[in-house]
Amino acid sequence: MAILLLIADILSVITILLCLVLKIPQILNVLKLKSAKGINVYGLILELTSYTIMTCYNYTNKYSLLSYMEYPIILIQQIILIYLVVKYMDLLGQFSFVCCGLYIGITVAFLTGLFPRRMLAFLVPLCTPVSASSKVVQLTEILKTKNAESVSLLTWFLSAFTNLTRVYTVYMDSADYTLLVNFTISVVLSSSVLAAAAFYRHPKKD
Repeated sequence: MAILLLIADILSVITILLCLVLKIPQILNVLKLKSAKGINVYGLILELTSYTIMTCYNYTNKYSLLSYMEYPIILIQQIILIYLVVKYMDLLGQFSFVCCGLYIGITVAFLTGLFPRRMLAFLVPLCTPVSASSKVVQLTEILKTKNAESVSLLTWFLSAFTNLTRVYTVYMDSADYTLLVNFTISVVLSSSVLAAAAFYRHPKKD
């Protein structure tokens, strides 16, 4: 058992280290191409929502920091990515800034306990369909446009891999059923997006 726990800790550290750069390849890809073709902004927002709820849930339940530290790291990268995608889609405006302010306010309210913790307990099970929906939306975008030029294969590979490691580490740390289901579904869907992005990496020119 001690060895299994040690493996879980090592995988947690590896996951956290990989998450330091999880969205960086995607961010660099968008900056390089100055385009967000093949990337669905609504999928990114759904993903951000899921990451935020999971961060607040783990934090307020006082779970081991190593078991969820990647979430706040990914959140920062996700916000930067959303900004860039919105910018290159010419969607920056007053409405987007108002949404940003609401997001910050609600997140702080959850983390500080202003909103009751039972609200998070209600929202966490919804993270599975929300997270799944974000990936389904992205997968649909690629299949619809048949263009994944702006989509980073490395980012989606790291997403699939880190979700897979979390299935093991969460099982060893808390065996939280909700978290295990969430991560397992994420592995399958991230792998599907990776496969579609690889297939449509070089779209045919008309």
